[in-house]
Amino acid sequence: MIDNNRLSPPMGSLISRDNTVSFEFEGKHYLGYDGDTVASALIANDQWLMSRSFKYHRPRGPLTMAGQDANTLVQLPDEANVLADRVDISTAPMVMGQNYNGSLENDKDALLEKVGRFMPVGFYYRAFYKPKGIWDKWEPLIRKKAGLGKANLDVEPTYHDKAYLFCDVMIVGAGPAGLNAAITAAQGGADVLLIDENKQLGGALTYHRFDIDGEIADEKLNALRSAVIDHPKIRVLTDAVCNAWFTDNYLPVLTGNRMYKVRAKQCIVASGEFEQHVVFRNNDIPGIVLCSAAMRLMKHYAIKPGNKSVVLTGNDDGYLAAIELAQQGVEVVSIIDMRKTQRCPDLVNAAQTLGIPVVLGATVFEAQARNNHLSAVEVHSLDEDGNVAQRVSTVECDLLCVSSGYMPTYQLLCQAGAQLTYNDTSARFTLKNLPNNLHIAGSVNGIHALGKVLADGESAAQTCLVNLGLSDVLGGVITCDQNTNFPWPIFPHPKGKDFVDFDEDLQSKDIINATRLGYRDIQLVKRFSTVGMGPSQGRHSALATARLVAESTERTVSETGVTTARPPFIPEKLAYLAGRTFNPERLTPMHARHEELGAQFMPAGAWRRPAYYGEPSNRHALIQDEALAVRQNVGIIDVSTLGGIEVYGPDAPEFLNRMYTFAFVKQPVGKTRYAVLTNEQGVVVDDGVACRIAEDHYYVTATTSGVDAVYREMKKWNAQWQLDVDIANVTSAFSAVNVAGPLARKVLEKVCSDVDFAPDAFPYLFYREGHIDGMPVRLARVGFVGELGYEIHMPTLFALKIWDLLMSAGEEFDMRPFGVEAQRLLRLEKGHIIVGQDTDGMSHPGELSLGWAIAKAKPFYVGSRSVDIVMRREQTRKLVGFKLDKSSAKPEEGHLVLDKAGHDSTITGNVTSCDFSSTLDAYIGLAFVGINQQEPGTLFPIRIDGKEVWPEVVSLPFYDPDGARQEVI
Repeated sequence: MIDNNRLSPPMGSLISRDNTVSFEFEGKHYLGYDGDTVASALIANDQWLMSRSFKYHRPRGPLTMAGQDANTLVQLPDEANVLADRVDISTAPMVMGQNYNGSLENDKDALLEKVGRFMPVGFYYRAFYKPKGIWDKWEPLIRKKAGLGKANLDVEPTYHDKAYLFCDVMIVGAGPAGLNAAITAAQGGADVLLIDENKQLGGALTYHRFDIDGEIADEKLNALRSAVIDHPKIRVLTDAVCNAWFTDNYLPVLTGNRMYKVRAKQCIVASGEFEQHVVFRNNDIPGIVLCSAAMRLMKHYAIKPGNKSVVLTGNDDGYLAAIELAQQGVEVVSIIDMRKTQRCPDLVNAAQTLGIPVVLGATVFEAQARNNHLSAVEVHSLDEDGNVAQRVSTVECDLLCVSSGYMPTYQLLCQAGAQLTYNDTSARFTLKNLPNNLHIAGSVNGIHALGKVLADGESAAQTCLVNLGLSDVLGGVITCDQNTNFPWPIFPHPKGKDFVDFDEDLQSKDIINATRLGYRDIQLVKRFSTVGMGPSQGRHSALATARLVAESTERTVSETGVTTARPPFIPEKLAYLAGRTFNPERLTPMHARHEELGAQFMPAGAWRRPAYYGEPSNRHALIQDEALAVRQNVGIIDVSTLGGIEVYGPDAPEFLNRMYTFAFVKQPVGKTRYAVLTNEQGVVVDDGVACRIAEDHYYVTATTSGVDAVYREMKKWNAQWQLDVDIANVTSAFSAVNVAGPLARKVLEKVCSDVDFAPDAFPYLFYREGHIDGMPVRLARVGFVGELGYEIHMPTLFALKIWDLLMSAGEEFDMRPFGVEAQRLLRLEKGHIIVGQDTDGMSHPGELSLGWAIAKAKPFYVGSRSVDIVMRREQTRKLVGFKLDKSSAKPEEGHLVLDKAGHDSTITGNVTSCDFSSTLDAYIGLAFVGINQQEPGTLFPIRIDGKEVWPEVVSLPFYDPDGARQEVI
């Protein structure tokens, strides 16, 4: 029967009793309800054992029922290490346990616990480092015994993507504080994004009992939910996790198969706290859960978690859990309160009215198991110093609910630079030193009484509104003296198995012994013992570890602290990082004109550029025709995507002289110069043209995809050099076109009358300024495509108008627009390289035949020392031009160059560029070849689909070697 352990409505807020779901666990069939997780459905069927522990293979069952512990790691057919209390049974029809040898119920490797004395903390550091090579023998066995799930390499990856969200206020956590903060911020006019990792809004209001009668939570939850859902300025994401905090509230949020990259002006973290367990012998037996886990089982899944229960508590919340258990039909055998006195007699009276005995000043010292499940607990009294004293009784039970207090969910906040401080009076950590745009509210802020939690959320929202300029009324400071934490819930047992960290099977003695071995800093204790390094990342071990280390090293807990919290908050699948991303596109001012001309676009960095004009079915012919039009007549291309950098100031010549390989100090005003940029390793990383506008003013172009990096490098280096120079990235401020071909001068003369375009007045590689229809332009006579050509750079504001004027002027000469593909073919015919295509991460100037672009007399440029070193070494490869008959198969970029034919050949290089040239009626290309293959006339093999073709090395350039075409009169 499916309802064996199910409670009556209104219990079960997450399940639909109308829909049953069948699933398998360990080959056995079970039934659950739609909305059940694997863990809840198994517990409803009296199956508490779900996995085995990492080191000792101990039986483990749920601890939190909130996906915050590693005790429920299970194996799905297509995914390992899945948390059973987070995955729905509707999505997991077949489930297996993990980390066992034989069967889950009878794990043969459980015998490892018997030899635990030979595996003390850090034993692997001391046992396997000698003799040399012994670790290679032990590693496979250790990995097999301590492994977790098994990866299925045959699984087809699912679709994942990224999206971007922007908001005024993002609120992490939709508990009472988060809900009230969202309402307050939205009512103040802010756009609010509210996210919560759970499937329903409300946080603790959905399961926690805030008062003896148990009515206030439901009433408040309904009111807050309605206000949030109905508000148009609040966007809600449930089942979503904020996985990190980065500078300026840059927040990745994971939900489903999507990663949202959120940028929030203000952020409120109302993430609550992690309830903490109690450390005693066998505190990890299935059937021992946190009080909040028992409440979740009842409220969320309508599950009666046990028949006979004991509640072990160090706060009032344990009493509220006991009352709920009793009212739902669970026999509560005893409330064991670790405190000597109880400040709230109403809670004691309510418990005793229900027939629940209350024992003060005592603890559970040992739990006992039968058939891998809790069967009894041994209760001991505590003396005046809080130490375990005499045994009081042994109590039979099948459920133990524990609560020693709470630890703030501090991870995101500490990533933002917040500081954790321990308060000895309240025995809890608090957070301070938050950034101005980040705020906290609710229990993470040490506030627990429901009324004050709501007020704290409102106060945080008011502060956000003031920071946003939407209000001038600051929120008040909310204080709360409700004590929730027992100061020392750690009771080491002489026989051990008192676990501090369930993930790593670490006991009290392990933490203490780590400090005795000299690892006194909490960070070193973590690395030596691996505490907090498991899937739970210290959620339930950080506080206990800090206390143990503090006591052992005779320091305060504040001085000890906790280990550094780093992103991500939960494990982040690589699919999120590799998933489809949103690619922002930049369009040049002439984009609409290109569309009208029938352009087929291609990406160039973030830009969309015309690849060619016309129908894709005629792609090859169109590209060849565009190239021939430039060679024989005149063409125009939009080069607005070129990077543009202004360098201005008294030290501008010296600055460029240090940045680029060529000499720039003596560059005449009104001339251009080729600029090659190398990095500190001597690798060519960019190139462009430097135009000297005045003695103290240069305009430098950079590659489309490289300009941002070049600008960053310039700023970085000048931060060290401290030269008197201003550097500005003006790529967006300027647009550009290139008019090239034998008739280019005639086109320019029609529209730019204040510039003398005569060959003697405006020679090759010179720079001029003028106007087109009154609009200022910068003109550089350059020859990237190997013909008479002029680059016209103009303020972006005028770009479209100037394009139209040039197109109109070119009609008389049948001027034709050409795209990137034709431009690449034309430059290839001239043997000009494209950095990033014809270069790689190891290409130095010598390999690229750019020695002519290096001013050898200069004392320094970025990368000069490395260039000198690598160019003096024996060279192993060279970039050469090659030519191949058109009847051959075409080599493609990336095809391998070999030293000889046959299967025993060695790779010597690769093809970087290749295309068919109508001008030369052959395939031409560039390729890295072995140093003994570089001489013109040499034939070398290129492997294409398992076969070789044999092009011939030719001298560059392929076309117009004397440069006569660039001097057309």
